[in-house]
Amino acid sequence: MKTMLVTAAFTAALLAPSAASAQALPAAIVAVVDLDRVTSECNACKTAQASLRSQVQAYQSREQALATPIETEQKSIQTAIDALKGKEPDAALKARVQAFQAKQQQAAQELSAQQKQIQANQQYIQKQVQDKLNPIYQQVMQRRGANLLVEVGTTLATAQNVDVTNDVLAALNAALPTLITTAPAQQQPQGR
Repeated sequence: MKTMLVTAAFTAALLAPSAASAQALPAAIVAVVDLDRVTSECNACKTAQASLRSQVQAYQSREQALATPIETEQKSIQTAIDALKGKEPDAALKARVQAFQAKQQQAAQELSAQQKQIQANQQYIQKQVQDKLNPIYQQVMQRRGANLLVEVGTTLATAQNVDVTNDVLAALNAALPTLITTAPAQQQPQGR
């Protein structure tokens, strides 16, 4: 009997901490947010997206403006080469080809730089929004009593009363009245 009591006491001692730790977690109180809606409907986001569209349109216009004369020159050079019927081009034609290749390379570099700037601008806008959203998530969760916030796109179904999208959107509009749509220049490492 004494052995049985010792065994029971030992078992109870082992199980007590695990039972306590299992009870330490609160019940999940889940809220969902539609981040696509938040980032497309926030006031500053709309303005920033319009600015990015304008930058893309300017890029496309510049791309066309550079491509047209290059294509014309390429056709002209190709016609001159075809007229040679396999003969060696003279110095003037060789110079035209080299000048054409330089223009083509310069245009590609210009467009690449402009494209990289647009991408940097887009990333900078996203960073500004994300920096403001992180504390907003915590505030909304605390105000609504949630301990878990999930993006609505990762759920199969939700009840309307757990959707905090409007709360997040209102808080983002208040916290982020404007966005800077041009990324700061990258600092070049200084050589020694």
